[in-house]
Amino acid sequence: MNNGDFEESVGQSFISHLVELRDRLLKVILCVLLIFIGLAYYANEIYSILAGPLLQHLPKNSTMIAIEVASPFFTPFKLAFIAAIFISVPVILYQFWAFVAPGLYKHEQRLVFPLLIASTLLFYTGVAFAYFVVFPLIFRFLTAAAPVGVTVMTDISQYLDFVLAIFFAFGVCFEIPIFTIVLVWTGFISSDDLAEKRPYVIVGVFVVAMFLTPPDALSQTLLAIPMWMLFEIGLLCSRLFVHKTEEDDDNLPVRLDAVHKHEE
Repeated sequence: MNNGDFEESVGQSFISHLVELRDRLLKVILCVLLIFIGLAYYANEIYSILAGPLLQHLPKNSTMIAIEVASPFFTPFKLAFIAAIFISVPVILYQFWAFVAPGLYKHEQRLVFPLLIASTLLFYTGVAFAYFVVFPLIFRFLTAAAPVGVTVMTDISQYLDFVLAIFFAFGVCFEIPIFTIVLVWTGFISSDDLAEKRPYVIVGVFVVAMFLTPPDALSQTLLAIPMWMLFEIGLLCSRLFVHKTEEDDDNLPVRLDAVHKHEE
C-alpha cells in the first residue's frame, strides 16, 4: 500500500467515524426529547415528589415560594428535562460503548462494559441514597436551625438547584469504586499502594463530606462512611479485575505482532 492510498484510507475511516458519532449523538438527543415530552405533562407532579422531603419538615402553615415571575412555569419543566437526561443515561452509555468498543481489545471490552454498567447503577444508588436518607436528615436540621422569628419559605428554583447539586455530589461520590479500579488498571497506582494510603483516604472522605453536606456531624458521617466503604469495595475489586486483566495481557504481544504484519 503506497502513501497516497494509505492517506485516503485514513481519511475515509475518519469520516466514517464522524458519521457514526453524529448518528449516535442524534439517537441520544432523540431519546432525551421523547422522554422529556412524556414527562412534561407531569412536570408539576414530578416537582412535588422532589420537594416532598422538604415539605414534610417545613413549619406549620409554611410553604415554598416562587420569587421570579416565570419560575412557577419554567422550574418544573427544567426538572422534567433533567429527569429525561437522568433516565436516558443507560441509552447514552450504550451509545458510547457501541462507539468505542470496536477499537478495544477483548480483555479491555470485558472490563470496560461491566464498569459502564456498574457506574450507572452506582450513580443511581447515590442519588437514591441522597433522596431517601440524606434529604430528610438535612432538611430536618436546616428547618430546625432557623432563628426565632424567621419563617422558612424556600424558593422553588433555588431548591431545585440545591437538590441537583446534592444529587450530583452523591452520585459522583458513589463512583469511588470505579475510580479506584481505573486508577489501578491504568497503572497510575497499585492496589497495595492504595491500601497503604487508607488512613489518608479516610481523612479525605470526611473532608469531602464536610464541604458537600450541611455543617452537622450526622450529615457528614452519612456521606463519609459510605464513601469509605465504597473505597474498600473498589480496592477489593481492583485486585480481582486487574489480576484477571494481567493474565489476558499475556496474549497481547501476539495480537500486536499480527497487526504489524497486516500493516506491512
